[in-house]
This record gives sequence, structure tokens and C-alpha cells, in this order.
Amino acid sequence: MGEENKGSSERQVVIFALGNEEFGVNISEVREIIRMERITTIPNTMEYIKGVINLRGGIIVVIDLAMKLGFPSKESDNNTRIIVINVENNTVGMIVDSATEVLRLANGQIAPPPPAITQKIEANYIEGVGILGDRLLILLDLARVMQSKEMAKVKEIERKAETVIKAEASKAELEKQDAKEATAQAPVSNPPQAPPEGIAS
Repeated sequence: MGEENKGSSERQVVIFALGNEEFGVNISEVREIIRMERITTIPNTMEYIKGVINLRGGIIVVIDLAMKLGFPSKESDNNTRIIVINVENNTVGMIVDSATEVLRLANGQIAPPPPAITQKIEANYIEGVGILGDRLLILLDLARVMQSKEMAKVKEIERKAETVIKAEASKAELEKQDAKEATAQAPVSNPPQAPPEGIAS
């Protein structure tokens, strides 16, 4: 996973859920975790790429991680989160069912993934499993989950999204300007004049 774990006897991982499974990713790869928000869809993309969000002025591609890993996708609810990660110098948002905690795992608590896991998830995506009592944490290798060809697609989507968003902003600005001009050109009706003093209306 991250460089900070080389030569270290333990690692910190962010734990999140997809369905009935718990997953972990290196905390150094996580930029932030945000609540679900409106996603702008981008046509003609892979099914698991849900679209983009505007996060403090930056365009971020958002993927449905469950779909990417072969799990059924679910409707978002109050627990749904977007984990914003940095992979290969690119920023991507991953939709997860919930993000629960940050844990420390000693290297002795990490084992190869059992067949029961690799039968459900591509083995290449898994670095190992963390064992905490009766909990089994699937540790993902994000660089492999988001392969180079997919990161190139992400960059392409970001460029396309920026074009779409700029066009929408320009359209909105033109509509706003047209509304101002229409208001300025509208005839002003004169209020009725009061009758001269001493004359009843």
C-alpha cells in the first residue's frame, strides 16, 4: 500500500462497508470523506462511473465501488459516503455504503485472502485481509483497483465534465443577463395622479 508502511510494524487503515463485507484502504491514500451529494452524470462512460462532483472548485470523478468490485449497488441513504482518494496523482471519489472508523493493523494481523474472498472479488485487487477477532477486513490495493487505463479514462471524463460545466455556467450567465436586460427595457407604468386639491376623486 502506501510508502509509510514500508519497514513499519503496523499500518492505519480507513474501514468502510459494502454490503455485508468490511474493507480497508491505507489512510495515506484517503484525502477526505464526505456525505453523498448531487452527482452530475456524464454520458457514454463505464457503468460504474457515476459522474462528477464539484468539490470546492475541483472536478472529481465519482465511481460506484460496489459495481466496480462486482457487488450489487444499493440506493444511497444517510450512511452513504464518498471517500475521496489519491491514486497515481489522481483524485477519485468512491461511493461506499458507510465509512465507519480508522484502525491500526499490525503486520501480524494481515494474512493472504482466503478463497472465499477471491471467489467474490478479483484477487489482483486485494492486498490481504486484516484479522481482528471475528472480523475479516478486505484490504484493497487501490492502484490495482484503479488501473492505469482507467485513470486515463478518469482524466478524459474530467476534461469532458469541465467543458460541460463551463458551458452550463455560460448558459446560466447569458440567461441571467437576458433577464436583466428584459427588466430594464420593460415599460414603467406611471402611478395614477391625485386629483387637484378641492376636487373629489
